[in-house]
Amino acid sequence: MIKLLKEIARGKRGARDLSCEESLEAAEAILTLRATPAQIGAFLIAERVKMESVEELEAFVAVCRKYADRVPVRDGIDCAGPYDGRKSSFMATFATAFLLASAGLPATLHGTASLPPKWGVTLHDLLRRIGIDGDAVPREKALRVAEETGVLYVPAERWCPPLGRLRPIREELGMRTVLNTAEKLVGYTHSPYLVYGVYHNTVFDRMARLLLRLDYEKALIVQGPEGSEDLFIDRPTRTYRVENGEFRLEAIDPETLGLDTPVPEADWTADEQLRATEAVLQGDAHPAFYNQVLLNGAVRLHLADRAKSVEEGVYACKALLDGGDAWAVYAKWRDALRGGEPADPAARAARA
Repeated sequence: MIKLLKEIARGKRGARDLSCEESLEAAEAILTLRATPAQIGAFLIAERVKMESVEELEAFVAVCRKYADRVPVRDGIDCAGPYDGRKSSFMATFATAFLLASAGLPATLHGTASLPPKWGVTLHDLLRRIGIDGDAVPREKALRVAEETGVLYVPAERWCPPLGRLRPIREELGMRTVLNTAEKLVGYTHSPYLVYGVYHNTVFDRMARLLLRLDYEKALIVQGPEGSEDLFIDRPTRTYRVENGEFRLEAIDPETLGLDTPVPEADWTADEQLRATEAVLQGDAHPAFYNQVLLNGAVRLHLADRAKSVEEGVYACKALLDGGDAWAVYAKWRDALRGGEPADPAARAARA
């Protein structure tokens, strides 16, 4: 590990990218904790300063996949959002997953308890509010419910144990590392379609080149709110579409679909995220959040070839939301995973 550190930690000008073999060696040492905590921290910071190459990113994805539980599920879409959560925006992807499932497109969600640098509200937090301990749900039960409803939630640190073992080091560092990228690309269900959130448009090219090396038929890289995979509803969103060995920039503008809506101010606690999610699925939400789920659902259906156009996807999604189909999937999924009385007081209140 020391010899690899000497190559990447020479400073901005002196550092070099690791080869494929070296990258795999480093990723293996870090994810199995054969490297010491000091070496791991030094490596992650040096990579952040140097900027990870595509080969280095691919190595960390490959080793994460090597040690993860990965189960082929019906062809669906992987919704890869930030594990450090949300602080200032609606988590549209949660409601969108049930909308997609009601349209016949299985959706995989995954995450952990909050991480740095943002320490925001996560999917884990939303599940706790409805009485589901994501970490405690047996894998077989989660897969069975996914087969019945079309929605799977994966607790990443349980299904990919190396991520859990590295949490203390990541919390001490308190900054983004190569793991923030790799953990979202484990591909727990071998989904052929992917929506992937990024924070800065400067990483579009690198991420597109990385996804071309991975086993996705089509992918959409989204520069969404807080680095999420969600499209904005009050302005155009910059995206990269990756398919057929190529990638191209696409701006998705809700105004062209008649969906652009000003977004109201909100205090985005876990309780408020859940309230807005259930309001959307029940057809009683603020138009901005309803339309945002509608737009994200339509674009993802089109990406996965379930709609001939985004416009067709909008009509299909609206019918499913207004007809109660998406809510029915959510209620079935929630009730199947929720067992006994939740320990979280807020979750008990939500049930009552």
